[in-house]
Amino acid sequence: MSTKVQDLFDLSGQVALVTGGSRGLGLQIAEALGEAGAKVMLTSRKAADLEAAVAHLQDRGIDARWIAADAARPEEAQRVVAETMERLGQIDILVNNAGATWGAPAEEHPIAAWDKVMDLNIRSLFVFAQAVAQASMIPRRSGRIINVASIAGLSGNSGAMKTIAYNTSKGAAVNFTRALAGEWGAYGITVNALAPGFFPSKMTQGLLAAVGAEKMAAHAPLNRLGDDDDLKGAALLFASRAGKHITGQVLAIDGGVSAVHGH
Repeated sequence: MSTKVQDLFDLSGQVALVTGGSRGLGLQIAEALGEAGAKVMLTSRKAADLEAAVAHLQDRGIDARWIAADAARPEEAQRVVAETMERLGQIDILVNNAGATWGAPAEEHPIAAWDKVMDLNIRSLFVFAQAVAQASMIPRRSGRIINVASIAGLSGNSGAMKTIAYNTSKGAAVNFTRALAGEWGAYGITVNALAPGFFPSKMTQGLLAAVGAEKMAAHAPLNRLGDDDDLKGAALLFASRAGKHITGQVLAIDGGVSAVHGH
């Protein structure tokens, strides 16, 4: 007996934990999962940002709450998972979205900045995934992990973006996704990645200001940047029963940039 398509995308009764969830792409994904019926737990470093984000989600009729924590610190990540389990009883969906970048020519890039980017952009994905899997997904033999990578992890760049640690971390996120999918399929856990192109956000505002939005958009066959809705459908596909046979995949949401600029 096949399921109605609307029901395949329904997340009622599920719990989603979204890192870096107080703004930008994380908040957009939280909106999508919450509107599909999931209870949403947001985490990021700043309580004020989280309060505003949760109020925004609640205004949209979403059951949302928050925990302030630094995702780059393993003990903080473990605290977030433990507290989410205590308050909500389970974690069905993990969205590993927290990330940072650092601009510097490779020959001058500070090692401390390299470590900061790598600890947040790739080590925290492992720490959160491990903690959530141990606490909820492996015992219940089901789960959805969505890693937010980037098209910067699919190819090199022309040198305009001097972000060697960021690009390296996003390439690692892509293969982390594939490797974890291979191991954890046995537990009924799917692991997929979104690879956004350029979306206006706090992280990209410097580059957009320097290069110009029109020039950035011109790199894409669709001649546009991502907007506040463009990650929602893909995130919901990976999070829901509609995507239950999809794992280890990386989906570029980039207006076609990666298709024409090569991998």
